[in-house]
Amino acid sequence: MLSFSSPFPQIRDARWFQLGGQAAILGVGLAVLGFSVTVAQIAAAIAAALAAQWIGAALIAGRFDWKSAAISGLSLALLLRANDVWPFVVAAFIAIGSKFAIRAHDRHIFNPANIGIVAMIFFSDAAWTSTGEWGSALWLAALIAALGALSTWRASRLDVPVVYVGVYAALMIGRALYLGDPLPIPALRLSHGALILFAFFMISDPKTTPEDPRLRALFVAAAALIAYVMQVHFFISDGIFYAPVMLAIMRILIGGAGKGGYEWGRAPAPFIRWTNRTPSRAPAE
Repeated sequence: MLSFSSPFPQIRDARWFQLGGQAAILGVGLAVLGFSVTVAQIAAAIAAALAAQWIGAALIAGRFDWKSAAISGLSLALLLRANDVWPFVVAAFIAIGSKFAIRAHDRHIFNPANIGIVAMIFFSDAAWTSTGEWGSALWLAALIAALGALSTWRASRLDVPVVYVGVYAALMIGRALYLGDPLPIPALRLSHGALILFAFFMISDPKTTPEDPRLRALFVAAAALIAYVMQVHFFISDGIFYAPVMLAIMRILIGGAGKGGYEWGRAPAPFIRWTNRTPSRAPAE
């Protein structure tokens, strides 16, 4: 069993690492990659997410949790594109609204930003995803993975991107070997920035992945398989976004959402932990 001590013991909430990582990646995207998202759209996504979170918390007399809402807003700024500002506002309200409206065992089912993106691209022609802007530069993939690894490790979810990328890579490389394609073809797909960002910063959300590491590995592997099938065999480029939504719906239908759940601020679990024991929580801040 591997265990590591945190280099940032004073920062108990993994969301600080995710916020910093997403902000850094967005900055690189704007400055180096020329992302086609405006300052107004970024501000609208974050402001709408915060407003929706405040409204939802007020309606249930709960605590206003701004960090999770800001993460959803940044995710929309990174992965959603539109010609206008309003799709970002609508996507943000759908994202945060789903947390309050669609729940099982007192926990939300859908990854907020993911369901917001899927709703906008599926039900309207006003938005699309930014997958075409990321490219396959190795330095960018390495940067995203490094920032994401810190965030996911602190949230006890480093196994998620490892399993996701591993299964997706095995499928892509296996297909290339079967067809006799040169390996640089799947390597190009695997170094795509949007795929790495999705693996480390979206599907790894500890609130919407199973708490049991064995069920979590199965959930993530299934998401990678569905994304592969949709992209390669049905030519649906946004398959990575549809897969978690489909699996979340299946979990609702079969009653597999699971009780309990992740609590922000607890100590990180060992990377390799194939038991259902929950690590002890850190003292409240």
